[in-house]
Amino acid sequence: MATTCDHDHGGREGPSGPALTRAVSNIEARLGAMGERLTDPRRRVLELLLAAGRPVKAYDLISDYGRDGSPAKPPTVYRALEFLERTGLVHRISSISAYVACAHGKVDHTAAFLICDCCGDTREITAPTKPLVEASAATAGYRLDRVTVEAHGLCAACQAA
Repeated sequence: MATTCDHDHGGREGPSGPALTRAVSNIEARLGAMGERLTDPRRRVLELLLAAGRPVKAYDLISDYGRDGSPAKPPTVYRALEFLERTGLVHRISSISAYVACAHGKVDHTAAFLICDCCGDTREITAPTKPLVEASAATAGYRLDRVTVEAHGLCAACQAA
């Protein structure tokens, strides 16, 4: 999958400045209500993912982690990602080996993504499939912890180009 195209996509970025601070504060309050804590490493990884507004690979998070220009140690970032994923704040998109901040803010939901195979644009959409998948899994003797749906194709900008 290409990461850039030769046509304009109108750039998507996440929140910055006061909007990023508000988003992190809201998430911190939500975690507090769950009895969880947003440690400094978790906060930094979450800030990076929110500000990106797109999926980010773990090695890019490791590289961008240090505000002073020094990268984080990989276990620091991977532990933060594991916590953020477990609490539903971040999703791992397996097919592109990247992480993205949850766009829905619900802990227990089916994460569904539309992924452009040309430019890499990724959108989280609502997919009410979890009960159906859970029922099928139960019939097969499985208990699910989470469900992620990944659909690949072309975004509108790439189709038009």
